[in-house]
Parts: sequence; structure tokens; C-alpha cells
Amino acid sequence: MNIQKRRKKAEINIVPLIDVLIVLIFFFLMTMQFKNMDVLNITPPKMETAGKDDEVIQLMVGIDTEGKYFIDNQPVTAEELIAAFDEAAGQQQPPSVLLMADENVPFHFVTFVMDQSRKAKLTKVRMQTR
Repeated sequence: MNIQKRRKKAEINIVPLIDVLIVLIFFFLMTMQFKNMDVLNITPPKMETAGKDDEVIQLMVGIDTEGKYFIDNQPVTAEELIAAFDEAAGQQQPPSVLLMADENVPFHFVTFVMDQSRKAKLTKVRMQTR
């Protein structure tokens, strides 16, 4: 008699393999070190969700890449900028400040304008983005 034995197909149970992978993923997530970035290499400003400007009364302040200040496209010194902020703050309805700076302007020029506008009690400062 010719009796052939049927061979069982080999089965691979992947449930234990999945369990091991989940444990490994959990282990790596728990032992991961988060590194603080001291310096970010960014190119501000660019926003896709910038809102529309509804206000009409505004004081437009520009800063070019050399750090020169402009009010309504007229070049001014830092002292004239401060005087313009003080004069604008004395109006019955103080305008908002629209700050337009090149993306390559050193940040201390931008903070100077924001600081001086705050000192003059012009609290609505907005930045122009592309």
C-alpha cells in the first residue's frame, strides 16, 4: 500500500512578533532624549493664515536690511521714530502700528520698534507678513 502522509503546512504565528515590536517601540519612546535647540535656523516672517486688516488708522513703520527706519515710506532716525510714536499716542484715537521688516533684518531693530511703541502707549502692534 502506498500511503502518503500529508504534510502540515508550516504556520507562522505573528502575534508574539507584534507584541515584541510594540514593546520595543514603547521602550524607544520612553528612553528617547529630547534635545533643546539653542539656535533655530529660521527665515521669518511668512504666514499662510494671516488675517485681513480691517483698521484704517495705522502708522506704517518699515525697517530695511541695514536697520534704517521708515515711517510711511519716509526715512527717519530712531529719535524721530520715538517722537512720531509719542505724537501718535497723543491723538484722540491712537493708531495701530504696522511693522514691516525685511526677513533678514537683525531682530534687535524689530524689538526696538516694538519696545518704543509700547513705551508710547501704542499697544496695537502688528507685523506685515507675506
